[in-house]
Amino acid sequence: MTSHLLTWSGVDDPDRLDHACVEMDSTSMHAVGGSQARHFSSSWELEIGKDWTTRSLHVTTRGFGWSRWLELTRAESGRWSAESGGRGDTKLPPPGLDEPATLDDAIDCDLGLCPVTNTMPIRRLGLLDRDVPSTHLVMAWVEMPSLRVQRSEQVYASKWTDERRLVKYSTLRGDFSADLTVDSYGLVIDYPTLAHRISSDE
Repeated sequence: MTSHLLTWSGVDDPDRLDHACVEMDSTSMHAVGGSQARHFSSSWELEIGKDWTTRSLHVTTRGFGWSRWLELTRAESGRWSAESGGRGDTKLPPPGLDEPATLDDAIDCDLGLCPVTNTMPIRRLGLLDRDVPSTHLVMAWVEMPSLRVQRSEQVYASKWTDERRLVKYSTLRGDFSADLTVDSYGLVIDYPTLAHRISSDE
């Protein structure tokens, strides 16, 4: 078991700081963390079972005059469910998962603005060990700060260079792609347009 205290600075929003405390072994992970941005803050807890599959994600977000929460769970059967709520007036979409069946082929959750949730597919697909061709995955994507849960189809691949490990990430529809730099544990160092790690205590 290894422990990691990590902090990232937002690239898309320089005012945002993301932090996480991650404990992991060779097949699973438990992490807690959060974000502090200009217009909202968040906190979350992530439980990953063996083979790097999502068990649960609990998230809260707070802004001026409003707050929300989400409890997203994946059962051993592969069925996703969610409970959510909130208070205060906001123009954000409602939190939660409207159609659980759309996630029946999803193994991972993907929390918006959070570099930690890239680690599960990176480790499960063996992207740290070798060059891996493009692999299509379905994610339970959690929009921030609304906490709306949607189906997201993504593509992961890996490319080793002499200097660093690169994980090639994109959406299936091709409207976004990025080369992620990661460390030997599969934790993100640099995520272009999103976040750059500024501290690490291992």
